[in-house]
Amino acid sequence: MTLQNLDSKSSETHTNQSVENDPDNGVDLSVILEPYFRPDTNTIVCGALDEEKVTALAKAGVDLVINLQPDDELSFDEAAAVERANMHYEHLPISGAVELKQLKILAFDSVLRQYHNKKIAMHCGSGNRVGAAIALRAGWLRGRKMDTAMERGRSHGLTKLEQEVHNRLLVPR
Repeated sequence: MTLQNLDSKSSETHTNQSVENDPDNGVDLSVILEPYFRPDTNTIVCGALDEEKVTALAKAGVDLVINLQPDDELSFDEAAAVERANMHYEHLPISGAVELKQLKILAFDSVLRQYHNKKIAMHCGSGNRVGAAIALRAGWLRGRKMDTAMERGRSHGLTKLEQEVHNRLLVPR
């Protein structure tokens, strides 16, 4: 290997390490988003967004924003803000426990599959509905055991809907 190739290889390794050490392009999302869950490098779960938070997500390299809030919970045109920031936007409203149905979870799963290995921000008012959808997806569609599905949901913000999700996972799909 020539010296030039070694320099190139070293530079490439340094660049890859920088990306791994700073997956959010220098943006500290933990001080901007409330609440903030980071179950893995490519997944961000948070509460309601505003213009500033959308801008921060875009700067952090997010490809897709999934909004589970119904229209009556939104305080601004989130779809337009996300699209202005050059991110993709999916709106899959879930008003509460009554809407945690298999068709909604199938739609949620379809979006997640479409953006597999992309950086995704998912949100509702508190992260609770996101966690519920993740747990139900894990149990119903991925065949995960109850404990695994529930833990997956908790890592994504599941709190108040925990008993409801548990009960729904008891019913075979």
